[in-house]
Amino acid sequence: MHGLLSYPEFVQQLMEGFAPPEIAQLMNFSTLQNHSGNYITPLFEEKFEDVVWSVEITWEGLTQEIYLYILLEFQSTVDRTMPIRLMHYVACFYDHLLKNGTTTPSKGLPPILPIVLYNGSERWTARQDIYDMVYPEPPAFLQVYQPHLRYYLVDEGRYTDEELGLRPTPLSGVFSIEKASADRKGLQQAVDRIVAIIQASPDKERIDNIITRWLKRYLQRLGAKANLDQLTSLMEDKDMLAENLENWAQQERQAGIEKGTKLGIEKTARNLLKLGVLSNEQIAEVTGLDLEDIAKLQTELQR
Repeated sequence: MHGLLSYPEFVQQLMEGFAPPEIAQLMNFSTLQNHSGNYITPLFEEKFEDVVWSVEITWEGLTQEIYLYILLEFQSTVDRTMPIRLMHYVACFYDHLLKNGTTTPSKGLPPILPIVLYNGSERWTARQDIYDMVYPEPPAFLQVYQPHLRYYLVDEGRYTDEELGLRPTPLSGVFSIEKASADRKGLQQAVDRIVAIIQASPDKERIDNIITRWLKRYLQRLGAKANLDQLTSLMEDKDMLAENLENWAQQERQAGIEKGTKLGIEKTARNLLKLGVLSNEQIAEVTGLDLEDIAKLQTELQR
């Protein structure tokens, strides 16, 4: 996903399709500029991916530049310290702007829209403003002195297939693929959907190239047992990819059957060991397990 959001059209799709419309409609996307770099001093040796873009907005007749700070949160669980992390990241980015002379304290700091893009399986439950982490709520005379920073959350898993279908963009197709990663049949359907979106795109060759490279890396991270070396175009190689995904699904099903069979055999061996009637050699002959495996099971039972 980090690679996709290094392209302005995908940032535009994120803002127009998933950000508050009252904000997105103010943006002049032709002015998007990428400012991604190494601005952040990590907290607690954390690993993170982020992208930073600037864009001009026009509001009440005034045009000004704002920054989009997009944090990619691709962990399996919700990080409840996210408001603290975002405050740290935004402060580091402001410090960078001051140090490189983009602005000065007298000129003031530009507005930032912090966005967290999350694709974990759990629904996001962390606070979205650091002020909400202050507990118990401070008395009224202290409230004005408490920190405030809110981020906008894009929780991919919250969107249904129907809702994603109302957003016919390559980025929504990517969301569909990431949502379906554990369902091999659903994954093929999501790939078919994104191919149809690419084919309808006015710049389909460029988008096809970008998405194909992303998908190959994504499937490799999933551990796909599929031959992806010859996949150069989703539009042209769709049938080949479908065959590879089906072969991968069959391999996983066969592996599941073999695992279940082995577990059943081990259960039989444990029961025979508990009875104490047969020797290890006899149990090995009956079950087909190695003597070493029988000895390990015997050790486990003795614990």
